[in-house]
Amino acid sequence: MAEHVTLQKKARGERPQYFADPAIDKTLAITLALAGEVAVLRDRIDTIERLAEAGQAPTRAAVDAYRPDATVRAERDAWRDTYLDTVLRIVHQEREELEQRAADTKPYAAVIEEVTQVD
Repeated sequence: MAEHVTLQKKARGERPQYFADPAIDKTLAITLALAGEVAVLRDRIDTIERLAEAGQAPTRAAVDAYRPDATVRAERDAWRDTYLDTVLRIVHQEREELEQRAADTKPYAAVIEEVTQVD
């Protein structure tokens, strides 16, 4: 039987704030927590399907004892990457827009040189 693991319920120290509005930080934290839970549930469903396909009863004990091989881990990792890209799509798009704007602007040294030139 698997040992029960007790996880820390709350991070120590103050929660970092990334956005001006703390509600946005809370919403992001909730969204990422739910995304993590969905990923775990998806792995468990995948395990149940694999056990059933192998002719093994998908009991709770069998699911908990299942250890994916390298191929299964790679498939799950690929799914998780795609899933997180979908969940965080808006964040990625915003970052790309900021990077594009930064690429379109002149470097700091060029601007300084331009404004300090004497005609």
